[in-house]
Amino acid sequence: MRKNICVYCGASTGNNPVYAEAAQQLGKAIAQQGRRLIYGGGNKGLMGILANSVLEAGGEVTGVIPELLVEAETAHHGLTKLEIVADMHIRKARMSELADGFIALPGGIGTFEELFEVWTWSQIGYHKNPVGLLNIQDFYSPMSQFLQHVVDEGFVRQSYLNTLLVSDSAHQLLEQFDQYQPHNLDRWAK
Repeated sequence: MRKNICVYCGASTGNNPVYAEAAQQLGKAIAQQGRRLIYGGGNKGLMGILANSVLEAGGEVTGVIPELLVEAETAHHGLTKLEIVADMHIRKARMSELADGFIALPGGIGTFEELFEVWTWSQIGYHKNPVGLLNIQDFYSPMSQFLQHVVDEGFVRQSYLNTLLVSDSAHQLLEQFDQYQPHNLDRWAK
């Protein structure tokens, strides 16, 4: 079982209430399955909903947040553990260090940046953990289409795109994580 699940998601809730419901469902599934949530340590938006859902279901939550965001009063001080770090670079490295898998819920630029960085790290061999999208209400479908376009244009191999797990169900995505076997990709071939 992939015990420590890092989730990237929005510090806002978005316009559709289904995103908040998905964050609650994912948090509940993480706790009920005996997993631990690793996330950005915020108390707002989907981040706060996700963390509270894990805690309410009796699970453990580790938040990693930079000092600047603590000063902006966005830190969630009711977590199992809150790590305060110097900056965003250290935050992302620490979250990656703690995690056995990575999930992106709907979010904005920060979520995309974290997702693509950790997915890139898997491509170049920094980790062998699954990376997945919780595709609520087809939120990530346009991006998936664009990524297929990138493959078709020869900038990404299809085999690498296939390593990105996608599901509209939290339980199904976590099941895919547990069945995930790292791919032996020829990273450096032309």
